Amino acid sequence: MPEVILRPQGRPEVRVKVELARTMEETQRGLMYREKLEPDRGMLFLFGEERQQGFWMKNTYIPLDIMFIKANKTVLGTAENCEPLTTTTRSVPGNSQYVLEVVGGFAAAHGITPGTPVEFVHVN
Repeated sequence: MPEVILRPQGRPEVRVKVELARTMEETQRGLMYREKLEPDRGMLFLFGEERQQGFWMKNTYIPLDIMFIKANKTVLGTAENCEPLTTTTRSVPGNSQYVLEVVGGFAAAHGITPGTPVEFVHVN
């Protein structure tokens, strides 16, 4: 199963088993309609190039942390504890090529901050 490994400074590494979103349909659906998300699970969105990314929580029932990851595989920033069932666009300033959605509160609990190194395992 694909994984994302995050290595926050001064903290233990964290592994997240991820579903992959590559197609337009997978990207649009994301984690909508899910009623729960395990703390070590998430979804990794793979885009062809770095650009300004924006995500919303329409039809998403659980709060999420949305991590924006640069092409060099470092965290650009995180939209934390995004409110479910809203159409407000969540983003961070700057361009990212990847986005990792995890359960709300994950980034704070694990010390994930801008610049945190990220590694993808079995992501082809």
